[in-house]
Amino acid sequence: MELEVKSLGGGVAGSITVSDEIFGLEPRVDLIQRVIRWQLAKRQAGTHKSLGRSEVSGTTKKFVRQKGSGGARHGNRKAPQFRGGGKAFGPVVREHGFDLPKKVRVLGLKHALSAKAAAGSLIIVEDVKAAEAKTKLVKDQLSSMGLKNALIIDGAEVDANFGLASRNIPMVDVLPVQGINVYDILRRDTLVLTKAAVAALEERF
Repeated sequence: MELEVKSLGGGVAGSITVSDEIFGLEPRVDLIQRVIRWQLAKRQAGTHKSLGRSEVSGTTKKFVRQKGSGGARHGNRKAPQFRGGGKAFGPVVREHGFDLPKKVRVLGLKHALSAKAAAGSLIIVEDVKAAEAKTKLVKDQLSSMGLKNALIIDGAEVDANFGLASRNIPMVDVLPVQGINVYDILRRDTLVLTKAAVAALEERF
């Protein structure tokens, strides 16, 4: 597949041939959805906790006589129906993550990249570098390309000035190629890859 390469200012800087096995697949929504569910489940802290009846303070002495009270027979103030009692079937600390085969994770990423390419939301740029760490400078460059909601993937390392300048721009994320993931690709309207990122992805897959 032949894609146009642009400069950061929006001009044309040539073309590049990318692998159809990564960018030319027919996107499968089920695979993408499985990987996103796996990612979001792993992110959950799972630290929510309430106290059960064995963990609250309270008397276990029979506090009302067996008969004649007109109420039920109770022998424990820590029962869930009483104020200050333990919670029945409350949340406990647990791990929300689950296993997903590596082949499925790899396929999910390929299909997410292919989905962006098929939708015309993939832009290849020469590189992303800034002469100085000025947010206005980088924001003007992105605006000239029509980018308001984008994920930018650089090579193994993000240019220090560009990273500093872009982190204060809303709805623009910048990641090194090692950090590319399905959730971040799908949550932004446009995916911007540098030539170094494309080379790294093709080598990886």
